[in-house]
Amino acid sequence: MAQLYFYYAAMNAGKSTSLLQSAYNYRERGMRPLVITASIDDRYGVGKITSRIGIESDALMFGSADNLMQLINQQHQQENLHCVLVDEAQFLSKEQVTQLAEVVDMLGIPVLCYGLRTDFQGELFPGSQYLLAWADKLVELKTICHCGRKAIMVVRMNEEGHAIREGEQVQIGGNDRYVSMCRRHYRDLVWDTQ
Repeated sequence: MAQLYFYYAAMNAGKSTSLLQSAYNYRERGMRPLVITASIDDRYGVGKITSRIGIESDALMFGSADNLMQLINQQHQQENLHCVLVDEAQFLSKEQVTQLAEVVDMLGIPVLCYGLRTDFQGELFPGSQYLLAWADKLVELKTICHCGRKAIMVVRMNEEGHAIREGEQVQIGGNDRYVSMCRRHYRDLVWDTQ
């Protein structure tokens, strides 16, 4: 029975690596996964998902206005899909999460979404909010803070290495701009403790 999965974590927990491993496993068994990612993140090239450990895959891009049920159904009609793997799922809209649930419920295709839970201000991303609410299975992938505790927060840093407390929710970047931390160290840098 197909289900909607949400694999969530702070940055650098291996979300893309896990997605790419899942895609490999499906292909190795002669099955066809559809790998998609948000068009907003093209750091490693257009239509690419790249892991920090050096593995990558081509991916179909989706934008904020795309109807994912239609896009996936078109692909499914061309060649039978066995699963859909979504990278950067935090960038999904509420409507797109609904569409992914329809893929599961109406087409019977498992959908595995991978993304951040919260932004640099500790707020849920829209895609993450609705995946946390509606996914059949929630899986936390873990990474660690510099102190060794589990990192659940992400701090956005400026060029001088200071934490940024305000700004747009979405600013694409990697290790050059973001650091994953435990709540305690995040609080020390970001929350106003006065």
